[in-house]
Amino acid sequence: MTKKGLKEPLTALTICGVGMGSSLILRMTAEKAFKELGVKAKVVATDVGSARSMQPDIIIGQAMHTEEFEGVAPVIISITNFTDHQALKEKLAEPLRQQGWME
Repeated sequence: MTKKGLKEPLTALTICGVGMGSSLILRMTAEKAFKELGVKAKVVATDVGSARSMQPDIIIGQAMHTEEFEGVAPVIISITNFTDHQALKEKLAEPLRQQGWME
């Protein structure tokens, strides 16, 4: 069995209201954070409406959007700064370890 995050990529959604601006910026930030953590992830920028029909491993976005996704994904990360990859990396590390997706 392939281990998610280590050999098989995780599916991570970066979300915003309409999926065109901040979710794209956040996608680039998340890609850098995952890379530095050594975790394989396919990061998809999307809007809140589209995200409801997806089954991701991780959802990343502002709290005003992420709180409605409780229970939809195993890991939900709320952020305040769309460009701070270091802060995102710190928020991701422990939940990724808990899920067994990071060594």
